[in-house]
Amino acid sequence: MSGSFFTGKKGLLLVLVLVLLAGAGGGWYYYSSKWKAAVGGPLPAKQELTKVVSADKLKDNYDVIVVGTDPEGVSAAVSASRNGLKTLLIEPRKRTVLGGLMTEGWLNSIDMNWDKTVSTLPGKEPEYFNQGIFKEWYEKIEGHSFDVTTAANAFNKLVTDEKNMDVSMDGYSVEPVLKQEGAAQTVTGITVTKQDGTKQTIGTKTVIDATQDADFAAAAGVPFTIGREDIGDKKARMAVTAVFRLKNVTDEVWSKVAKRLNGDNDKDTGLDKMSAWGYGKEMAGYVPLNKERMKMRGLNIGRQLDGTVLINALHIFNIDGLNAKSQQEGLEIAAKEIPNVVKYLKTFDEFKNVELDSIAPELYVRETRHMEGLYRLSVVDLLENRDQWDRIAFGSYPADIQRTSPNDNGAVVVHPTKYAVPFRSIVPQNVDGLLVVGRSASYDTLAHGSARVIPVGMAEGEAAGAAAKLAGEKGTTFRAMAESKSLIAELQKRLNDQGMDLKPYKLDEAAFMKHKAYPGLKAAVSMGIAYGSYANVGFKELDNPSNAQRMVNQMNSVRRMYFASFPGDPSAAVKGMEEPAKKTLTLQQASYTIALAAGLKVEAGEAQAALESGGLLSKATLGIIANKEKLSDGDVYMMLKDAVEKQAGAKF
Repeated sequence: MSGSFFTGKKGLLLVLVLVLLAGAGGGWYYYSSKWKAAVGGPLPAKQELTKVVSADKLKDNYDVIVVGTDPEGVSAAVSASRNGLKTLLIEPRKRTVLGGLMTEGWLNSIDMNWDKTVSTLPGKEPEYFNQGIFKEWYEKIEGHSFDVTTAANAFNKLVTDEKNMDVSMDGYSVEPVLKQEGAAQTVTGITVTKQDGTKQTIGTKTVIDATQDADFAAAAGVPFTIGREDIGDKKARMAVTAVFRLKNVTDEVWSKVAKRLNGDNDKDTGLDKMSAWGYGKEMAGYVPLNKERMKMRGLNIGRQLDGTVLINALHIFNIDGLNAKSQQEGLEIAAKEIPNVVKYLKTFDEFKNVELDSIAPELYVRETRHMEGLYRLSVVDLLENRDQWDRIAFGSYPADIQRTSPNDNGAVVVHPTKYAVPFRSIVPQNVDGLLVVGRSASYDTLAHGSARVIPVGMAEGEAAGAAAKLAGEKGTTFRAMAESKSLIAELQKRLNDQGMDLKPYKLDEAAFMKHKAYPGLKAAVSMGIAYGSYANVGFKELDNPSNAQRMVNQMNSVRRMYFASFPGDPSAAVKGMEEPAKKTLTLQQASYTIALAAGLKVEAGEAQAALESGGLLSKATLGIIANKEKLSDGDVYMMLKDAVEKQAGAKF
């Protein structure tokens, strides 16, 4: 926690507020109680959509080319233009408005990086990190939930105000032009295939890949992991969502929604003038038509300015976000399911007169590629609220892992207070002339649960545009810049001067970091075994007793990630045991479970000695186990850490 969090009268007030607010869920987990009653007042008028004007003719060379018109791309292009660079912002998909996921996928609510290190006056929106171009755009919309037309117009206004920028929405495909230089490749331009079939090659010093899936970088040969591959779950990735729009949502309907949610004691509910979140218990009663492929969660409702609302709640499983045919299948599943969802919603009095208006033309795809850059942001970076010497953005959103299947409930792995994203996380390993910003940047899958949000990506985009200017001035590559503390310091100074807030910080260690079993917890979190949930309440349970079945489940999670090192069957340790989930875990039983998973041919009574002699169980871990007949979760995490470090060579 921050050193300023619990000091003085303001700190005491904030503690009381946090006690009331901790644990709220969904995309709206924080400050919801304060906003529950803030629903009055008229809405602004609906704006007319302004047209995005593409350049009549593209130049043969640009200083910077930004591929992708999602929010991160707009931010990157505006930043590059303001830094005096001749910039092209080009869209490789068939889109007509700027803003991508927010305006074409209708994701009209922002997962904000609220600053929990400072107190907020009653009635005021909390402070948020990064500022800069994100703040400029944010102040043009209605708030953390917004009308998608307002958002599109705000992005367009940022772009049209720039005189150094061309925009092209006419690209059918955008492919890299590469030059081999030693062991590395350098991006020297793009080849555009326009919708009329003509091709044009355009030279550049820098390409910023702001596509959702880092398609351009992948085509350039940048390495990636896919989905949850890095924790051994190769086929799994988070569910996708089809946002849908309901009409006939009058002020009276909204008042009835407010009445239901304000009367709900669940901390996971709330609403304000533009958004509502809740209905978790109500939607639990919905039975899908396609039970294998979709499931509803609680409703995230984003109000529009024309009597409609957007609903983000439909989880669709087993969709490959990198495959156009699979995405089309997802939209078809949604088209069949959503009318039935609306029929169910109409059973509630407040929704009895609503009708389905439309479904978003693009799916909300949460996870595909994760770049292997110069630095992979890890979940431990979030767990420990780490600053980075080459910080270019801050995050605080929970590492929110949505469902991967109908039987999965998802998880909040860790709830950081503040962490820094390093410049190295947008720099590929072996390709020069290229930066990657947004959700496919260099994050581990668990860290990606937080860092994938729009405000982080827009901050990265702004940093990328300024970095292109600095690299050009100094005649250096981005990979060389990433190793230079003086150049990064200059980049940070320029970004701060241009309106961002990237000052270094230091927070006090959280209480769980001082626990004797913290090294084990760190390992367990890294492997997706331990989850903190909101406010990290789960990490307060290190001294809770474990059980024989939980130990088997955790060992199976280890095997998923390190199967070659743990080829055995840990479930054999509970064979014949009645209700192992109710059996207190002993040191002997825990040792036996690990030994079997490691493929050791031992009896239960021999397992501990075998682990010790093989270096899979350290004296340090044995020394912190207070009761060998009743192991705690923390004891188990320490044992797992020892075994994985020795057997698989991992470092935590």
